[in-house]
Amino acid sequence: MAKIKTVNGMKEHKVVSNKEWLTARKALLVKEKKFNRLRDELNRQRRNLPWEKVDKEYVFDGPDGKVTLAGLFGGNSQLIVYHFMFGPGWKVGCPHCSFWCDHYDAATVHLNQRDTTLAVISRAPLKEIQPFKKRMGWKFNWLSSFKNDFNFDYHVSFTPEQVKSGALPYNYGILKMKMDEMPGTSAFYKDKHGDIFHTYSAYSRGIDLLNTTYNFLDLTAKGRDENPDRPQDWVRYHDEYKD
Repeated sequence: MAKIKTVNGMKEHKVVSNKEWLTARKALLVKEKKFNRLRDELNRQRRNLPWEKVDKEYVFDGPDGKVTLAGLFGGNSQLIVYHFMFGPGWKVGCPHCSFWCDHYDAATVHLNQRDTTLAVISRAPLKEIQPFKKRMGWKFNWLSSFKNDFNFDYHVSFTPEQVKSGALPYNYGILKMKMDEMPGTSAFYKDKHGDIFHTYSAYSRGIDLLNTTYNFLDLTAKGRDENPDRPQDWVRYHDEYKD
């Protein structure tokens, strides 16, 4: 059986006839279909999670002025929030959150057709967010939670005491790290009476599905091809890639 070596540390791969390739591909397809059915079931279970009512009144600073959490829904009943790592005093937003958010503008129009609004929220004051947003060329709705507890309540921002302790309440456990901001996403539902419910939040690898680039790369022979110890050390702001 012929083999070929490829560059960049990839292992040897067999080179086979079309008939043998189809046999191997169809065998994997059986597993992919099983995985998709399992993912459908997981999505169903996610939709069936219990809800918690949001009783606190959050008021954010947005490009058009003050807006409540209820106001972020617009005319839709569903809201998805991306928790962007951008703390007060930071000169720029997190490059990894920026990698994620590069995918959002094109999705917003389609989300709106499915009764869903997307908003990005950071703890930095709006005056610090807006120049960076302009630099990145983004159009999505980006708001500041600087004057409320939203980021702390949804466990993506941490108090000085928590940071000093090195034990952060993150991803439904304790993260041993000294960081004041972390990423995540949260989903909310507003009923016909105007009551708001928190239906879901995900952190860490739970936000992978929001990154279309990773979903593309997962289809390739090299995959994400990242450093296992520092998997996103290749990521840059989209205006800083040399080529």
